[in-house]
Amino acid sequence: MRHLHTRTARRRVVGALAAGLLCTVGLAAPALAAPTENLAAAEDVSPAVDDGLALTPPMGFNNWNSTHCRAEFNEDMVKGIADIFVEKGLKDAGYQYVNLDDCWALPSRDANGKLVPDPARFPNGISAVADYVHSKGLKLGIYTSAGTKTCNDAGFPGALGHEYSDAQQFADWGVDYLKYDNCNNQGVDALSRYTTMRDALQAASRTTGRPIVYSICEWGENKPWEWASEVGHLWRTTGDISDSWGSMLSILKQNLPLDEYAGPGQWNDPDMLEVGNGGMTDTEYRSHFSMWSIMAAPLLIGSDLRRASDETFDILGNREVIAVDQDPLGEQGKVLSSEGGRWVVAKEMRDGSRTVALFNETGSAQRVATTAQAVGLPDAGAYTLRDLWQHRSYNTAGTISATVPAHGTVLVRVATDTRWAKNPPAVELGLDGSLLTEAGKKVTLTSTVTDLGRTAAKQVSVQLSGPKGWAVRATSPATVNSLPTGRSLRTSWKVTAPDGTAAGSYDLKLKATYRSPTGVRAESVLPLTASVVVAPPSGVSSLGDLPWLSTTNGWGPVERNTSNGENEAGDGNPLTVGGVVWADGLGVHAESSVEYYTGKACETVTAQVGVDDEEGADGSVAFEIWADGTKVASTGVLTNSQAAQAISADVTGAQVVRLVVTDGGDGITSDHGDWADAQLAC
Repeated sequence: MRHLHTRTARRRVVGALAAGLLCTVGLAAPALAAPTENLAAAEDVSPAVDDGLALTPPMGFNNWNSTHCRAEFNEDMVKGIADIFVEKGLKDAGYQYVNLDDCWALPSRDANGKLVPDPARFPNGISAVADYVHSKGLKLGIYTSAGTKTCNDAGFPGALGHEYSDAQQFADWGVDYLKYDNCNNQGVDALSRYTTMRDALQAASRTTGRPIVYSICEWGENKPWEWASEVGHLWRTTGDISDSWGSMLSILKQNLPLDEYAGPGQWNDPDMLEVGNGGMTDTEYRSHFSMWSIMAAPLLIGSDLRRASDETFDILGNREVIAVDQDPLGEQGKVLSSEGGRWVVAKEMRDGSRTVALFNETGSAQRVATTAQAVGLPDAGAYTLRDLWQHRSYNTAGTISATVPAHGTVLVRVATDTRWAKNPPAVELGLDGSLLTEAGKKVTLTSTVTDLGRTAAKQVSVQLSGPKGWAVRATSPATVNSLPTGRSLRTSWKVTAPDGTAAGSYDLKLKATYRSPTGVRAESVLPLTASVVVAPPSGVSSLGDLPWLSTTNGWGPVERNTSNGENEAGDGNPLTVGGVVWADGLGVHAESSVEYYTGKACETVTAQVGVDDEEGADGSVAFEIWADGTKVASTGVLTNSQAAQAISADVTGAQVVRLVVTDGGDGITSDHGDWADAQLAC
């Protein structure tokens, strides 16, 4: 997959064949005999992919994340997506491929061993769909697996042993893109089975004149980045993505270190986009799109565009961000720093500029900073800085910095440019002080407006606003006539949520307006989130019953008093570690974080922790307890073979306590972690 994200989930599909699923390049394994047609057609095939395809990362749509195998996945839907590409400007923005995923075929081949499109879903066959998509100036993609069956529970025909016949059918139908999955592969060596399909696609291309982009989807099991550039055009580097912040973040972290392997015609693929599917906020989706673009990842829309919001189209259609992904130089962005979840990733562009992502993975606003020279630009007196989400240009003396909202990304393009002075100076907004408040109690905050430009900011004014009914008052000057380079305007504020305000998250906005020396008006806005919280009760409480501030989870939601079910809330099982069942606690999936407000009134956190028994032998995780940004307790790596382990931490004086589960350092497999009998003493 693609579809089935954990090894355990894949075992549910292949049953008794599970032992043969995972293979290592070079490991001797019994292979299916190659049909005679394969041996004949394989002659004179180039040993490497060098065909001019996918010189920039493929862009398009795949139905799986939004429809799976539901009945709505059919010919009408596919044609409708092609129509939307044209009507909404996605085609003009660069999206090309309309790709079918699993479930397009009947469960059995015909008497001649050929694949048969499902007549209920595709009554006119795949060729007719391809003709329609091509008539819109777009391209069609299709899916199968490098095994005897695909990954779906129904087990549609895979291509193992039928590579040349299937590739010829795809080419005859007018298919332009193949996603080749990894289920039911019978233990056949990964390099061998993916190379065979490469050879088959090239043979079909010679007979039909139709080139096919080849997407290798073996989940990063065998480090395809080390060998797949001579086999396909892109390769999955991770397991499947899900529509959650934790899943996206985990996959991002796995793909970022692989920058050296990407380039024109050979791309790291961290899986499809979840933008618009509803499991993340728009801020998180902008981060998702920004980071996939700076990584030069394929941009395959995974949401149902028939139901997409205007904001979803705005994100997916941002041409300045798309231009980063599609830059012809083909560089994948490189990580310059990541301390404390504050990431700086820089990508060299063909025109000599640099795109820089200031990415904040944490749950609170953070300052993220670098310099023009640090990202690889030559020393210059000033630079032009273009904000790719605000679509505004500024000048900077060399500092590239921003206070980035929780889970947000500021994406800028920076260049040496003799015309920098025509742009207003860049300013950085900041806000010091806790955005956690109890209803009816005043909190003190301090805003800063800092001039990052080579020129002064004139007539500077700053405003902090909150929800209707909140008291927000400046207690020091909020204006200044001139702000020279490097200087800051600091303003103190008193903020009060009215008595009776319900616990939850509320939007604040810090806004600065100013003018350049030539009179050009500019503004900068920092969206913020304040949390109205309730003091924890005295005594000992179960963390499975207390309200949390925030959660992130690798797959599905964090569960209260059950294990993690991976899909909808409430679909878990009793918490069970080492055969012992626990009545209360938290069920999570690495990477995971759960935050609680403790209001400096609590002393200890205790729990029994381990990998839930439902995950077989694959799970390995580590547990951590953090108090106000400091790790105060941790376990080593725990596996499913171990009994629950006690963990406790002194959290005296902490305002926020955070429970973290990592993947144990070996990537995410079946990493269901249980915080059993988790208690907070206050």
